[in-house]
Amino acid sequence: MSKKTSSPTESLKVPRFIIVTGKLLSFISPKLATSYATKLFTTPIKHKVPKRELEMDRKSIQTTIKIPAINSEVVVYKFGKSDKKVLLVHGWSGRGTQLFKIADELLKHGYETISFDAPAHGKSPGKTTHMVDFIASILEIEKQYGPFEAAIGHSLGGMSVLNAIKQGLNINRAVIIGSGDVVQDIIDDFVSKLELKPDISIRLRAYFENKHNVKMNDFSAYVAAADVNIPVLVIHDKDDPEVAVKAGIHINEHLKNGTLVLTEGLGHRKILGNTNVINKTVQFIEHK
Repeated sequence: MSKKTSSPTESLKVPRFIIVTGKLLSFISPKLATSYATKLFTTPIKHKVPKRELEMDRKSIQTTIKIPAINSEVVVYKFGKSDKKVLLVHGWSGRGTQLFKIADELLKHGYETISFDAPAHGKSPGKTTHMVDFIASILEIEKQYGPFEAAIGHSLGGMSVLNAIKQGLNINRAVIIGSGDVVQDIIDDFVSKLELKPDISIRLRAYFENKHNVKMNDFSAYVAAADVNIPVLVIHDKDDPEVAVKAGIHINEHLKNGTLVLTEGLGHRKILGNTNVINKTVQFIEHK
């Protein structure tokens, strides 16, 4: 019997029991529904390292380091050995070996890659996290493992790289692949997938802004992009079911020195292993 595989352009579905629970809590109390949505929104799924990533996992020097700014720890992967270093940043529910094909190609071109399991991801401790933790991790890793020639971020990792540059990450070039853009759009889409009323989205934003004393939109990728002066390659698939292609286009419009590459039929994750995407990424980092 053939193994059933999902299309790379097919969106991930929320399990029905999660939706039903949310609806029940919403009926009882919007506050309960907001707490439930907040918990789900900040809890990544920890996946087992797939076979395709095991070689990078085995060959990497792995170290657990402290991130003082958020009082957390992350596992860092040092792959290869070179004075030329590139930082790799995975997305939500990803892990430090997820960009292994890009890492392999960079290794062939004489680079060392540094990646990490973000807080509450992969082998790193914790159960909940958010973008602020990703950014803090990037900045601390730069202190301990940098300087970096470039950084490559996928999905939330792309948003985090742009925000980290805005906050002082010192690199020559950046590549963001399938990056999210407007934070409110991400929250709205999340609440919509849970089939909750739109007012829960407003409550969710208010909760985060009050708790962390920040404005959520300040972390939107296009806002950070406006403060980025280095060359940035933006890669996005036209058929991405997780993050609409308009995100990549909008981010690029706000970059001072951006280059936009649009692909087709690769979706949100398969794009990371595409030969053309990898070649364009490496060539961009090498200034070719």
